[in-house]
Amino acid sequence: MQKLSQLAISSEGFVFNPTTGDSFQVSQTGLEVINGLRDGKSDDDIADRLTATYEVSLENARRDLADFRGSLKSLGLI
Repeated sequence: MQKLSQLAISSEGFVFNPTTGDSFQVSQTGLEVINGLRDGKSDDDIADRLTATYEVSLENARRDLADFRGSLKSLGLI
């Protein structure tokens, strides 16, 4: 998760990668996921947090988390 720790992230979801110069926007749930991963939280902990914060089932939270992890992986961030 070292690459994630290098990201500059605003509270509004603007993400800047100083290594590559790339930037992108994430939703509030994306922020929750990135911050959870940066804090070393497990996928189960992150999914539980998503269900507690947003009106989403645990199944959907796990699926969305897996999809978002895939996006982060395709960007070379995890």
